[in-house]
Amino acid sequence: QVQLVESGGGLVQAGDSLRLSCAASGRTLSVDAMGWFRQAPGKEREFLAGIPWSGGSANYAASAKGRFTISRDNAKNTVYLQMNSLKPEDTAVYYCAGMKSGGGGIYNWWGQGTQLTVSS
Repeated sequence: QVQLVESGGGLVQAGDSLRLSCAASGRTLSVDAMGWFRQAPGKEREFLAGIPWSGGSANYAASAKGRFTISRDNAKNTVYLQMNSLKPEDTAVYYCAGMKSGGGGIYNWWGQGTQLTVSS
């Protein structure tokens, strides 16, 4: 089992930057990739970005490309989401998720989420 804990959310103003963190613990050797998702009020959960755990390039949803950057620090078992030029429509609960090796590309583990509110 892998436990994920997000941090770094809060209240910011439009145009600000913010970095979210996701610390992984437990059986991290079984993690194949990590991702960031978000869910705004009344909307479905949306994939933002993913990154292989042990190497390789990240991939982004169209809504995240250009403003958001996912990165990892394997020594700290932590994944980050750097968000720039934030907009009120970025207001959502942000979740990190982990994909199990050999798990068929499904995100198996989820954090509890961190709230980001962007004021105009």
